Amino acid sequence: MATNKNFIEFITDQLESAGEVSSKLMFGEYAIYLDGKVVALAADNKFFVKPTEGGRAFIGNPVEAPAYPGAKMSFLIEDKLEDREWLCELIRITARELPEPKPKKKKAQK
Repeated sequence: MATNKNFIEFITDQLESAGEVSSKLMFGEYAIYLDGKVVALAADNKFFVKPTEGGRAFIGNPVEAPAYPGAKMSFLIEDKLEDREWLCELIRITARELPEPKPKKKKAQK
């Protein structure tokens, strides 16, 4: 089951005070970006945050699950989606610990 647009709009609205938030549709599911970094995934109308040590400490005892079969484990956030301040802080912590995105390679000119 693909994630619906209403769920993505809800998540990006919840995260708007965290920084520059955007989403990108990929294979029927969505990557969630904060300031250009992929910090989370939305799959099957569930919210999965990339795992970091800071995120783990902030959450306390996170529920971990893969966003899709074969994916790495992520923090599955279900009961705190309505808590905008908590969610924004988790995403800011996550973004701080993730590496900067690799620059895109320029396509060779013909």
